[in-house]
Amino acid sequence: MAKIKRAAVLGAGVMGAAIAGHLANVGIPTYLLDIVPRELTEEEKKKGLTLDDPRVRNRLAQAGKDRLLKEKPSPLYHREAANLITVGNLEDDLDKLGEVDWIVEAVVENLKIKQDLYAKVEQVWKPGTIVSSNTSGISIRAMVEGRSEEFRSHFLGTHFFNPPRYMKLLEIIPTEATRPEIVEEMKAFAEEVLGKGVVMAKDTPNFIANRIGVYGLQVTLKAMQEAGLGPDEVDAITGRAMGRPKSATFRTLDLVGLDTFVHVADNVRENVSDPAEKETFVVSPLLRNMVERKWLGQKTGQGFYKKVKGEKGSEILALDPETMEYRPRKKLRAPSLEAAKRAKSLPEKLQALVYADDAAGRFAWEITKKTLLYSAARIPEIADDIVSVDRAMKWGFNWDLGPFEMWDAIGVEKSVARMREEGETIPPLVEELLASGAKSFYGKEDGKVRHFHVGGKFRDVEEHPKTISLDRLKEQNRVIKANKGASLIDIGDDVALLEFHSPKNAIGADIIMMINAAVKEVSANYRGLVIGNQGTNFCVGANLMLILMEAQDQNWPELDLMVRQFQKAMGSLRYLDRPVVAAPFGMALGGGVEVCLPADRIQAAAETYMGLVEVGVGLIPGGGGNKEMLLRWTEGVDPKEKLLLQPLVNKVFEIIGMAKVSTSAHEARDYKFLRPYDGITVNRDHLLYDAKQAVLAMDRAGYRPPQPRKIPVVGESGYNVLRLGAYNLLQSGYITEHDYKIASKLAYVLAGGEVPEGTLVDEQYLLDLEREAFLSLAGEPKSQQRMMHMLTKNKPLRN
Repeated sequence: MAKIKRAAVLGAGVMGAAIAGHLANVGIPTYLLDIVPRELTEEEKKKGLTLDDPRVRNRLAQAGKDRLLKEKPSPLYHREAANLITVGNLEDDLDKLGEVDWIVEAVVENLKIKQDLYAKVEQVWKPGTIVSSNTSGISIRAMVEGRSEEFRSHFLGTHFFNPPRYMKLLEIIPTEATRPEIVEEMKAFAEEVLGKGVVMAKDTPNFIANRIGVYGLQVTLKAMQEAGLGPDEVDAITGRAMGRPKSATFRTLDLVGLDTFVHVADNVRENVSDPAEKETFVVSPLLRNMVERKWLGQKTGQGFYKKVKGEKGSEILALDPETMEYRPRKKLRAPSLEAAKRAKSLPEKLQALVYADDAAGRFAWEITKKTLLYSAARIPEIADDIVSVDRAMKWGFNWDLGPFEMWDAIGVEKSVARMREEGETIPPLVEELLASGAKSFYGKEDGKVRHFHVGGKFRDVEEHPKTISLDRLKEQNRVIKANKGASLIDIGDDVALLEFHSPKNAIGADIIMMINAAVKEVSANYRGLVIGNQGTNFCVGANLMLILMEAQDQNWPELDLMVRQFQKAMGSLRYLDRPVVAAPFGMALGGGVEVCLPADRIQAAAETYMGLVEVGVGLIPGGGGNKEMLLRWTEGVDPKEKLLLQPLVNKVFEIIGMAKVSTSAHEARDYKFLRPYDGITVNRDHLLYDAKQAVLAMDRAGYRPPQPRKIPVVGESGYNVLRLGAYNLLQSGYITEHDYKIASKLAYVLAGGEVPEGTLVDEQYLLDLEREAFLSLAGEPKSQQRMMHMLTKNKPLRN
């Protein structure tokens, strides 16, 4: 792996600054350099600054760094990451490039400007330093023409997708001069340190993802105009129904920026040689018109959609391409879309849609057909294998299935037969597949996934050694126990994994039963336990519908038993005589956090959003969350030091009472959802592997379970302090009467009830207080209204 300890990013525009931000995210000190301004701003003139002042000379880089702290969602895991970025300029600070191990160029997309910059960079370049360009389409080879052989041997393309923190794809584009070991080092560094999914691309126009993605957008735009549909109607077809993001086609274009899209399409058109392909990338007059009007999408406030304020609040209007005026949104209604919604799997959704003879079905078939044919025809021009293309589209455009996986899903033979009937030319790769007797691009053999390769043979799909696939393990009969809500799986090396797989991974009776079974099984036969899964989110909390139904039926003994069982299960995890590691990712909310808190270690994905959010549905945590947070915040505090204790309890009250959710695993440490010794994995594909290694390390070190300990509480006087804070918010109009009631119940639990300040209480005492408060609130009509609102509207109700 490349030993990159320091880096420099040249160009502090949107991408350059965000790349520097992500390097800082993973702990790499980075120089961010940009050009020197030639004119003073009005503000600089008022301050009496001159063009020689460093604040002026570094203005553009500083603006890029400042932007990182303002943007939402944040490009940074934590605000403190910005401290690792040092700003400068390309005249005064070029010699700093001699200090770094990797130089990333992200200046304007102009070949001459890039070539001139590399000529200057080589003068201060330290032999051995890797240099790369973040270009989205300019020839990598052409950029370094005229540079020395040694410089070119350390040069390659590294195309990040925007925003770099969140988008998984990194296209690495070597030239024939790039040393193979440099390519391998950068690939390993990008996967292990930056957390990227790497695809090896060829030095062709716009590489892989943008070449196919832009083609797909072009054919969709053309089909929309031919069918006389609006962008909102098309988006109803091309979103989740087709396994694409909710933003579908035109909302995505608005997010990307229409000017950016036009630039990329023009670049392909100018650089491909086939006249028919050139024609495909001609930008439509509609788009040119919109760019001229500065209707560029989200950055200018209007594009294919426009947000306006009306009498009933904000409303999003859609563009009518015929009149160029905005109108209320319409949703295309078609039997095929309804059938796709009802389908259980994505292949069933796609088949229901593309083979339907209605407006949505015909549209979906047309754009799918064109995209699949184009993707197959571009191999081996843009990539040597279909896996790279599929991964590029999944990781760069957030498709659920890549083009060849999609082809398998709709049936290769069936779809090709229809394409032939419609007079389409079938690419050689597809003809070769069918001639071989195979019926799909992917298959399984000896427990391994295989893919069809140029030359008519199947090859194993290469997986990173740190990738653990739970689906693959299930196919290999590694399931120890299972029920509808959860499974216990042997993940090797005598480590078991507890997987949730209920709807939304919500915690109900099945999961609690499996936790109890896991505790017994692991204690008897395994070295430790990992709690993790590979769903969309780790766990969004307890089964709210079940809680609401029991509360509405006033079935208090059943609800009381349910909460007791959850609390007891969490206690059994805490005191299990084998190490337990929780591996959260995505959303870990409410009960999802409560499952993590008793673990000996948490190994969290960097993109983990943790929060005890029960107040949003009129409740407080009921599975030991309050007790666990008190344990974390008061650890090591002398109960006699009353002045130290109250501020810590205040902090827990604030975190739970305001339903604070971390925006990353790094921020989760601020709330003590994660402790300093808990781990963070940047590449989510490696999360279960890292969690398993944490279990094995504790086992090798001679693991001993924690012992129950007494917890100091602030008691009655502290309860009054907490309640007074909530009362002030009520009087100021920040919270409602019902919010105050919930806050008072929470305050009572966190204070430890009506005991003297500094009293040491045991865990069960706090659990009993917590359970009583939870049940009391579940009986409140306004809490039940909040639960119902969340279940039906998926957003909190303030009542």
